[in-house]
Amino acid sequence: MTNRLELAGVISKGPVRRQSPAGIPHCHFVLEHRSTQVEADLPRQVFCRLSVVASGQVSTQQTQNLVLGSHIKVSGFLAYQTSRQGEGKWVLHADNIIDI
Repeated sequence: MTNRLELAGVISKGPVRRQSPAGIPHCHFVLEHRSTQVEADLPRQVFCRLSVVASGQVSTQQTQNLVLGSHIKVSGFLAYQTSRQGEGKWVLHADNIIDI
């Protein structure tokens, strides 16, 4: 089964770097995307905000220069996460991050 997403945008929150109890580095941030897409032959303004996490080698190598306002392209897989308070959200688990 395929679960791949590529999204370009601007870091609008974070990045926050942490380490798990197992010692795995994680970098969390929010990516904001705005564009015009064509749907049914008509232009449509698109906006989305998505939480992103980069873990392990990706976290240390590809996120070291990220700051609020960085323009990047992120690819990875989507997963649904539920907080301790029961609130759910989609999270993009990044395996590749490049500056654009």
